[in-house]
Amino acid sequence: MSIDHPPRPAAFCAGPGHVVVHGNQDFRSAFGPGCVGIPAREGLLDLPAEAFDLLDLVLAQGRPLARWITRDGGEWRITAAPRLDPETGEVYGVAFHLRARSDVPVVSDSGAKP
Repeated sequence: MSIDHPPRPAAFCAGPGHVVVHGNQDFRSAFGPGCVGIPAREGLLDLPAEAFDLLDLVLAQGRPLARWITRDGGEWRITAAPRLDPETGEVYGVAFHLRARSDVPVVSDSGAKP
């Protein structure tokens, strides 16, 4: 069963150049399929510098961070988390997603009893 939801672009980037390795369907719709395989700064042209500063900090500090940014004339929350090598514990990339301020979290009451 498919649930309609607002766009929630998400991607995974590798290395200090933040090369986009994978993007979900919402990401590819928002930024184009050509954004996968190239550095984020070259393909995600409508993201402000603050978004890339956040990705840089997550990669350098190895801890999740989030902030509000302006994109397409609206406010979006970018949340990023480090990707760690399971053997060495070294940070090798960053996973991130975007959520519009108007996009409220989905809450399921399927477990609620009448």
